[in-house]
Amino acid sequence: MRFIFKTRYEQDLQLFKDGVSAAWYCALLVVLIAAPFVLPDYYRSQLVFIFIYAIAGFGLMLLAGYTGQISMGHAAFLAIGAYTEAILQAQGWPFVLSAPVAVAFAAILGVVIGLPALRLTGIYLSIATLAFGFIVEEILARWEHVTAGNSGMLVPSVRLLFNQFESANEFYYLCLVCVVLVGLAIFNLLRSPTGRAFIAIRDSEVSAQSMGVNLARYKTLSFALSAGITGLAGALYAHQIRFISPEQFTLFVSIEFLMMIVIGGMGSLHGAVFGAIFVISLPELIGALKDYLPQAIAEQPGLKMTIFGVIMILFVLFEPMGLYGRWLKIRTYFSLFPLYKKDMFKRQKAYQKSERVH
Repeated sequence: MRFIFKTRYEQDLQLFKDGVSAAWYCALLVVLIAAPFVLPDYYRSQLVFIFIYAIAGFGLMLLAGYTGQISMGHAAFLAIGAYTEAILQAQGWPFVLSAPVAVAFAAILGVVIGLPALRLTGIYLSIATLAFGFIVEEILARWEHVTAGNSGMLVPSVRLLFNQFESANEFYYLCLVCVVLVGLAIFNLLRSPTGRAFIAIRDSEVSAQSMGVNLARYKTLSFALSAGITGLAGALYAHQIRFISPEQFTLFVSIEFLMMIVIGGMGSLHGAVFGAIFVISLPELIGALKDYLPQAIAEQPGLKMTIFGVIMILFVLFEPMGLYGRWLKIRTYFSLFPLYKKDMFKRQKAYQKSERVH
């Protein structure tokens, strides 16, 4: 097993901990760049959905995983970004202008919901964000002369600057660039004093306030950043599905986002990506298993939600660190073999949440 000893402060500012990690990430990037030329159109489309869900996962992870503010209304921010992008693109705005407006609008509404929720925590904050999601969904359905109501509205293909994207590969690379830039931005944010303040609030609001952290400022900032990032995911989502309606941004989507970061691994950007892969891949797995299930079970409309719930319960009980935590255990096992100890990752009676930051 390789151990890296830090001998200077600049090592904490490096993007990769060593050359081996940099090589693996570069190899992954090369694979993703080459994927559209190798994979069929369907799997390329699934990769695009993974990119979009990963961006939304980054946003919710920043709020819930790093600031400790649970939101059950993030589908509303996805809808705000999607509808803003659709309306502006229909008016001829290029993506380089419409997407920032969608991000800003979602971030402003994030502040709107963040300010009243400053005194709320736990289940009460979840209820407040849940109510916000219902309000946004109802507005989208009733404001027919702008959103076309329940009839929905068509979304034109992406117009980046002057020309529209003619091929699906171009949009694939746009989503790839967005997910990489958002991931790098959040990674650097978490290493800054602002990111450390978020983590301090998550661990203990009383202790953070005693150290001079302005709770109102950083909680509101976290809501704004999370909402803005999710708004960007919504803008890309609108172009991917090419048709949006209020029924696509229901409570189920918010719960799906929350399960995505819990199953992927709370407190980890890698967990957001793993969770996105899981959420997009699960329906395909269920579809493949339906042929082997009894017909009475396979035809149940709530099968997906039932399996989601069972899997989430199993992860909470047996793998609280999520998929990324399981990957860390597997990697450590092979690195230390045959000296690996079974209780190495066992939860202690008292521990700091910041120990789970990766």
